[in-house]
Amino acid sequence: MADSDSEEAAVLDNTDLTSPESENNLINTMVERETALLKKIDINVAESEKRSGKNTVNMQETYTVYLIEIRPANAAEGGLPVGDSPWRRYSEFELLRTYLLVTYPFVVIPPLPEKRAEFVWHKLSADNLDPDFVERRRLGLENFLIRVASHSVLSKDKIFYQFLTEEKGWREAVLVTGFQDKADSRLKSLSATLRVKNPDKSFTDLKQYSDELNSAISHLLRVRAKVADRMYGVYKVHGNYGRIFSEWSAIEKEMGDGLQSAGHHMDTHSASVDDILEEEEHYADQLKEYLFYTDALRSVCRKHELIQYELEMAVLDLASKKQQREELNTGAVRVFSLKGMSSKLFGQESPEQRESRLAALQQSIQASEDAVLDKNQECREFMRMSWEEVKCFKEQKDRELREALISYAIMQISMCKKGIQVWSNAKECFNKIRSQSRDDVTTADTRAQSILTLETRAFGEDFQTRAERRSEDLGSTDPHAHLPTATCSPPLPAEHQSPPDRYL
Repeated sequence: MADSDSEEAAVLDNTDLTSPESENNLINTMVERETALLKKIDINVAESEKRSGKNTVNMQETYTVYLIEIRPANAAEGGLPVGDSPWRRYSEFELLRTYLLVTYPFVVIPPLPEKRAEFVWHKLSADNLDPDFVERRRLGLENFLIRVASHSVLSKDKIFYQFLTEEKGWREAVLVTGFQDKADSRLKSLSATLRVKNPDKSFTDLKQYSDELNSAISHLLRVRAKVADRMYGVYKVHGNYGRIFSEWSAIEKEMGDGLQSAGHHMDTHSASVDDILEEEEHYADQLKEYLFYTDALRSVCRKHELIQYELEMAVLDLASKKQQREELNTGAVRVFSLKGMSSKLFGQESPEQRESRLAALQQSIQASEDAVLDKNQECREFMRMSWEEVKCFKEQKDRELREALISYAIMQISMCKKGIQVWSNAKECFNKIRSQSRDDVTTADTRAQSILTLETRAFGEDFQTRAERRSEDLGSTDPHAHLPTATCSPPLPAEHQSPPDRYL
């Protein structure tokens, strides 16, 4: 009895996890290939197309389909047959992912791109038929297929290969697998989460990490959307600079060209914000992918909790049956049990009946012990395989998020440099305005000196001296500032000239 109790305690403490049934299902759904599918074929979601038709409730709807094209990775070596180039709806991608999620519960299944736009800034359309959104979703679906095809287990699934190559019959093939009957209901998973008594700390920590990662990325995307809104407004205000400089240039003669050029630079800067924010959306989509990855991590944790809960229930059932066997062997019956009440009312059972019950109970105990061993083995396998997946996921996450954040920072630096360049160009335009004004002053001085030279020749050497002295008396540095305009006329013939004193 003591040995049995210690064995049960060991089973309870051991929370490692995939059952033989799961392994058989995995083997039965594999295509016999030695390497990941992506090493043999290239996958491309080539284009999207908007269509109209009737849905399941016979109502007209508009939807988008995506063309999947595959070709041998090495044309010289041939390779797998490529089959059709099927058109798939987003809902079919969802069905494929659900199938993979149920069939391979230990795998961190790659997420699909968002069905409707989330974390968008106010100028970005949230319509799921918007061309820009459809294009980003096309890239996301292609990324999903590439991730599945590069996975060592998922890439070997026959249903996945049929999804890539068969236009018709795929949906019927996936439904025939009966995966929907194996899917754990949300209520059952929630019950296991609440009622499991000995949750594994490593999976508890993983679940907490996924929640915290989800919160961090969500806040980052919200902040990014707010910054995009503000950035859009700042760039568009530069368009007002361009308009004002252009209007101002129309009323200026010397400054007009410089103001017009500065306005052109501001208009170009203002128009560039749409391309910048569109590029930012691609970086945001990379963050969203890992936001949705957190749901895949939670799914693995929920499956572990469900298996752990089933293991605990199997152990409790085994303990209950052993307690019944002990009562039958010793004849000790609990007064307040159903068995005790029956004995009081109808008397004790005969030895033959007791032996028959003991034999049946012993068979039931043996079956329960086998169930506990199987469930414990399933726990061990699930834990081993799932932690290999989690380790690969974390390495992938660290690498790709690091690259995405660095690229985003580089894009922001480039954007700031372009803004500095715009204002540097505007400064050069304004500098040309000042240089042009100086050139005009120099030209005016040169003209004044030429006129003074002509007058000196016409009226004598002392004319310049007296003109300069009178200008100084009147507070002007221009010797011609107070002369009559007649001094600018050509000199008269000598016989008609008057003495210079007459002009003074």
